Amino acid sequence: MRAYLEVFKVNHHFGNYQVLKDINLLINKGEFVSIIGHSGCGKSTLLSIIAGLTKPTEGSVVLNGKEIDAPGPDRAVIFQSYSLFPWLSVWDNVKIAVKSALRHLHDKEVDERISYYLNLVDLYHHRNKKPNQLSGGMRQRVAIARALAVEPKVLLLDEPFGALDALTKSVLQDELIKIWESTNLTCVMITHDIEEAIYLSDKMVVLSNGPSATVFDTIQVDIPRPRIRSEMIKTKEYLHIKDRLLYYLTTVLRKTA
Repeated sequence: MRAYLEVFKVNHHFGNYQVLKDINLLINKGEFVSIIGHSGCGKSTLLSIIAGLTKPTEGSVVLNGKEIDAPGPDRAVIFQSYSLFPWLSVWDNVKIAVKSALRHLHDKEVDERISYYLNLVDLYHHRNKKPNQLSGGMRQRVAIARALAVEPKVLLLDEPFGALDALTKSVLQDELIKIWESTNLTCVMITHDIEEAIYLSDKMVVLSNGPSATVFDTIQVDIPRPRIRSEMIKTKEYLHIKDRLLYYLTTVLRKTA
């Protein structure tokens, strides 16, 4: 049986500089996968290739049996920087994505969809506010609602909580898990946060350092769900995975100046 999302022998160059070398990944439908590695190892480039925003120099990415060669509504990306239109309201930031990706929907269907997803992230009552009237965590909720409103098959997250304080980050992580569990989304997330990666993921992919970064190791996170953070961090499974990741990142793959 084929994996839902397949990255096959992907290489990528910027001029003479090779960023990625022979990247192979198999991701099952509904799986939550984190990609972790030092800065500059090509994580964002790999995510961009999966999104169809960047074409690999060599190799292919196949989603549900179809090769990816361009962006599409079956994949949505959430960035760390929110990427909201500052002159539009919360409602209209979501609406512009829905109208662009799902042009067959009637206005009533569009409105119903926007209402549903803004309620899902608890922002419906803030729908008329502009981004500068919202906190950082609320802006990221808008970005999540906008991505989910096009009902993608794969959600791609590029350090989505990296700029948030610890409390807001933990709240949004929990909300993301609830959404993921209820929608059976396939999620691929870039993160530098080891605890976040373990807490959210079914599987973690560790990339080696660049140039010519490749898959150094793939780690299964066999910690039962639902996970309670305060209890999870005391388990031997969590401590074992954390120690393994720290060993990789601080010793085997340690960056030197």
